Amino acid sequence: MGKTKYHFNPVTITFEIVKYPFRRKFGRFLLYLLAAGLYAILVLFIAYKFHDSPKERILKRELSHMEFQYRVLNDRLDQITEVIEDLQDRDDNIYRIIFEAEPVPSAVRKAGYGGVNRYDRLDGYIYSNLLKATTEKIDQITSQLVVQSKSFDEVFEMAKNKAQFIASIPAIQPVSNKDLRRLSSYYGYRMDPFYKVMKFHEGVDFSAPIGTEIYATGDGIVVSVEKSRSHYGNNVLIDHGFNYETFYAHCKDIKVKPGQHVKRGQIIATVGNTGKSTGPHLHYEVRKNNKPINPINFFFNDITPEDYELMIELSSRPSQTMD
Repeated sequence: MGKTKYHFNPVTITFEIVKYPFRRKFGRFLLYLLAAGLYAILVLFIAYKFHDSPKERILKRELSHMEFQYRVLNDRLDQITEVIEDLQDRDDNIYRIIFEAEPVPSAVRKAGYGGVNRYDRLDGYIYSNLLKATTEKIDQITSQLVVQSKSFDEVFEMAKNKAQFIASIPAIQPVSNKDLRRLSSYYGYRMDPFYKVMKFHEGVDFSAPIGTEIYATGDGIVVSVEKSRSHYGNNVLIDHGFNYETFYAHCKDIKVKPGQHVKRGQIIATVGNTGKSTGPHLHYEVRKNNKPINPINFFFNDITPEDYELMIELSSRPSQTMD
């Protein structure tokens, strides 16, 4: 109970009880409530400004834990990327080389991800940069795995066809040449015997007596047989599959027909002196993807390492072609 207040009345010379009107009491009550409310708001402001609520502390711990987990995830993604890069290196420099296949272009391996606005949807968060970096790494890994999976499918198909590949690839010399003396001109820029200018020689020349047997250097199908008095004279073209072809020119007698299947070592023609030629010889080419390549790299089935080194040394010397 509140204390009773009195005031002195000089007229009656007595103390009388002080009585306040209801409006004043109500106004003082509202003023008290307002002061109390302002004080409470001030206390809460100070408390929430400089001190976290229990719920906020829980949320901050969860955010800190999430950031730590994302950074751990990024480290693991970096490790996975290193493993993928190792697989790509093995694929290009071991598996595909074994099967004479071209490596997967870098542009193909890195295609399918990126873009300026690809990750805009992740903007506006506290850890937006971390989220975007993680998402981009996952996209990169996914794209690289898809390309690598397709590449391994191709290698698997090549492995299944390995026996056919080994039998088909040109691997012997087209004429008997145990002492290497019949190789008269090599692949590369050589002197043209007719025009006396340097000209690119797309094959090798084997000088041999007319009638010397010419062998198919790998299993394949005869694509064309041409009989001519100019340029390469009588010639044979064989398709070995796997993007390989061999070409035999200046022949005398041709013993195969277009569309005929031939085996490595099978006699397909004899050495002649037809077409643009300075003497009896065989002009021999190996082509891959319709482009000539150095044939001496494909004589590994019937020459020794020492013979191969000698052949490389002889090919570096200047010489004149026979056609």
